Amino acid sequence: MDRRLFLSTLAASPLVGMAQAATIGGDGLHKQDWFLDSFLEMPDDLAEAAESGKHLLILFEQQGCPYCRELHEVNFARTEITDYMQEHFAVVQLDMFGAREVLDFDGETLEERDIAGKWAVNFTPTTLIFAAENKGAKTARDAEVFRLPGYLKPFHYLSSLEYVVTGIYKEKPFQRYLQDKFAELETKGIKPDVW
Repeated sequence: MDRRLFLSTLAASPLVGMAQAATIGGDGLHKQDWFLDSFLEMPDDLAEAAESGKHLLILFEQQGCPYCRELHEVNFARTEITDYMQEHFAVVQLDMFGAREVLDFDGETLEERDIAGKWAVNFTPTTLIFAAENKGAKTARDAEVFRLPGYLKPFHYLSSLEYVVTGIYKEKPFQRYLQDKFAELETKGIKPDVW
């Protein structure tokens, strides 16, 4: 079975049982043990991800964000999502209002809150995906291939990851990709769980 369709089929089934409570770190953000422990040097993180055959995914969150909690306790409670992320992405978490220093692709060092502004991150959670093939990019804009501003339910979140990994983002807009995916699943008698 096509891996993309297999993952879509898993995403089509409702989550069994209750979601796991996410761990809260000292900075008030929800944590996953598979997040990359990074020096926050974006050019190096993208290059290392690419060398491992992965893309770089940067997740902006903030303390007390109910949608960030939802991302962790609902989406990240689904192993089909977390397994897919760990296989295809190096994940770095940034605090939208944090003060840790981050080295941008253009060589400028800024605090997390300032890089969030520079990269036009206005909501949490915001997921930014930087493609492996764009290692060596001189700006975040040149490296970024997809952005999810805000929370997406599990089916749509997993679909967005597949959209990048399969390279379909180069061929069609995300909305068209979703429409085609729904049509494909419908022909197989699968009704995705999108709520």
